[in-house]
Amino acid sequence: MPPNTHAILSASSSHRWLNCNPSARLEQEFADRETDAAAEGTAAHALCEHKLRRALKMRSKKPISPYDCDEMDACTDAYVEFVMEALAEAKQECKDPLVLIEQKLDFSCYVPDGFGTGDCLIVADKLLHIIDFKYGQGVLVDAEQNPQMMLYALGALRLFDSLYDITEVSMSIFQPRRENVSTWTISVDDLLDWAENTLKPKAELAFKGEGEYTPGSWCQFCKAAVKCRARAEAKLQLARYEFAMPPLLSDEEIEDILLKLDDLTKWANEITAYAQDAAVNHGKVWRGFKLVESRTNRRYTDEEAVAQAANAAGYHDIYKKSLIPITEMERLMGKKTFAEVLGALVEKPKGKPTLVPASDKRPAISITGANQDFTEITEE
Repeated sequence: MPPNTHAILSASSSHRWLNCNPSARLEQEFADRETDAAAEGTAAHALCEHKLRRALKMRSKKPISPYDCDEMDACTDAYVEFVMEALAEAKQECKDPLVLIEQKLDFSCYVPDGFGTGDCLIVADKLLHIIDFKYGQGVLVDAEQNPQMMLYALGALRLFDSLYDITEVSMSIFQPRRENVSTWTISVDDLLDWAENTLKPKAELAFKGEGEYTPGSWCQFCKAAVKCRARAEAKLQLARYEFAMPPLLSDEEIEDILLKLDDLTKWANEITAYAQDAAVNHGKVWRGFKLVESRTNRRYTDEEAVAQAANAAGYHDIYKKSLIPITEMERLMGKKTFAEVLGALVEKPKGKPTLVPASDKRPAISITGANQDFTEITEE
C-alpha cells in the first residue's frame, strides 16, 4: 500500500481529472489549504469511525474536536444506524459478512499511484457494499456513476474478489445534513469494463498532465479554477485571450477580467431571467433545459397544534422564540416518532417553476400545470 500521502489522482478529485484530464497536474502548483468546512468534515468522519467501532463492539477512544455539537452527534448517530441496517441486510444473505472501517484501498492497477480510504465496506457473498459519509451540505452528492465510489469499489475488489464470490457492488452516499441517502448498484462485469475502457486511458493522460482542459461543473473545487485559462475563456468568452500557454492566467490578466465581471454578471442574469420567463410564461422549450419545481422547505400547518401534539408526547423543549425548525424537531424526536406525532401537521409547499439543466434530478413539470399551481399560490 502506498504511503499515507495525497495521491495526484485521488478518488475524491476523480470527477475533475476524469472530465478535465490535465487538471490533476495543474492543481499540484497550488498549496493545500484546509477550510473550516473541510476540518469540520474531518471531525465528523472521526466521530463516525468511533461510534461505528463501538456499535460493532470494538475498542475506540472518542475523538474531541472544537466542532462537536448536537447536530454532529445526531448526524453521526444516523450514519451508524444506516450502516448497521445495511449490515443486517447483508447477514440475511451471508452468515458472517466482513465490516471494514476506514479501509485503505489500492486501485493503482487502473490509476497510476491510485489509492484512497473507504469509510465503510461490508463484504459478503455476491454483494460488496461501500458506504461513504458526507458531512457537507453545500453540494448534493449522488451515488449513481460516482467515480470516487467506483474507484473505492475497484480497490475493494482487488482485496476480496478472490475470497468472496462478488457479482455486484452497491455504493451508498449518506449525506444527513442534506437529508440525502443515495444508493446505486452495478455488476462487477460492468464496473471492470468501465475501469479498462474509460478509467484507465483517462487516468494515464491525467497522470502525464496531458489531454484537453475541459471546464464544467467539476471546476467548483479545483484549486486551479480561479486562474484556469480554459475556464475563463468558457465563462467570459474573451476572444483576445487566445494564446496557447501557459494554462494559468497571469495576475495582470485576472485584473483585466475583474474590471469586466460586473457587466458580465449583469448580462448573464438578464439572459437567465429572459430564458426562464420565456419558458414559464410563453411555453418556450430550451434545448438541454427543463422546468422543475424550485426547492422548498417543510413548514408546520398549525403551530399551536404542533405544540400540543409534541407536549402530549412528552417533548417540551421545543421553543426558541418560535417553534424549533422542522429538521431540528425531527432530530429531537427521531424520524419515526416525528412521523407519528407530527406527520399530519407538516406540509411541503409546491415550488415555483425554475429553469435548470436537463441533468437535474428533479422531475420535469408541464408548463400548463406549473402556471396553474403558480397562479393558485399567488392568489392566496
